[in-house]
Amino acid sequence: MQRRTFLKGAALVGTTMAVTPSIVLADTKTNPFGITKKPRKFSVTNSFELETNDQVARLWVPLPLDSSYQKVLNISYTGDFKEAFISNDNAYDTKLLYAQWDKNSKSRKLEIKFDIIMQERTADLSKATNNTNFPADVKAFLKGTAHTPVNEKLTAFANEITKDSKTQLEKAQAIYDWTVNNMYRDESVIGCGVGDASKIIEQKLFGGKCTDVSSVFVALLRNAGVPARELFGIRLGQSKISNSCGKADANGFAKISGGQHCRTEFYVDGAGWIPADPADVTKVRTQEKLTNDDKKIKDLRKYFFGNWEMNWAAFNYARDFVLNPKPAQYPLNMLGYPYAEMDEDVLNYYSPKEFGYSYTSQERA
Repeated sequence: MQRRTFLKGAALVGTTMAVTPSIVLADTKTNPFGITKKPRKFSVTNSFELETNDQVARLWVPLPLDSSYQKVLNISYTGDFKEAFISNDNAYDTKLLYAQWDKNSKSRKLEIKFDIIMQERTADLSKATNNTNFPADVKAFLKGTAHTPVNEKLTAFANEITKDSKTQLEKAQAIYDWTVNNMYRDESVIGCGVGDASKIIEQKLFGGKCTDVSSVFVALLRNAGVPARELFGIRLGQSKISNSCGKADANGFAKISGGQHCRTEFYVDGAGWIPADPADVTKVRTQEKLTNDDKKIKDLRKYFFGNWEMNWAAFNYARDFVLNPKPAQYPLNMLGYPYAEMDEDVLNYYSPKEFGYSYTSQERA
């Protein structure tokens, strides 16, 4: 099949590295980990080579969102696909690249490249008020989903955790503390976990990975009346906190095919969307064999309530949604990994080798 390129179409969502993103530089005050507000730049390559057979192949790839803390530049894609385009036409406004190959295609290759500039996130919690008259786009994240339901049983559980809290921010702090204290990282869980908060809480199965921990945090917050959402994304480079939170070689190059990670945000009037990452507290605690009494864990759980270290790119907030074009199997639980179908069969996105994808990242000076 003739090789095709769609750089012209990609330019609709890209720009040039020379353009300065509208990231506002805040203070340069450091924290216990030496993380500063200096923006970090990464060049990312996503390579795909899918199996060839007598089935139609369809592929959906999540792309980073643009926000106040990360700007995506220079998206381009090439390959031997029949059709490919970038779209955010779905219920969560999730940006993704879709590609399709005919049956009996001689090869099925796709390469996506983009640059991204990110700045460490820090919320000013002193601005928080107790107003609960939330904007409509925020209220949407008070509703339950299939995996993070809002129901009488979970609301009673969340109310018990927050019974001594007087403000929205205090409720969030109490639920964050409960999540970090009671959940633990289970290395046997495949990928990032399913994130079935109802099952985890009701059956008291408090082990899991990042999506499991994040979904429990989000579900409890929503049941307590605090808007919250999971963010699915991927680690791009070296962490100043721990190799458990991202690593690269001495030149800033990283193989990131298995670096998917789920974080969270919750909303408090006055302070806006506040970043949090209870899952990485449990991961560092487990992998560095620390306890809640160790100074590093005390510092880390304080840092991850209101801050993100931005060696990680955010993709989307989507749960239980339908991709566009509509796949054979839906709704999709989440989209942190690439998703592909051969006719109606889903490829194993937890195994990059079996699926046929490879992600790399290079940090720029």
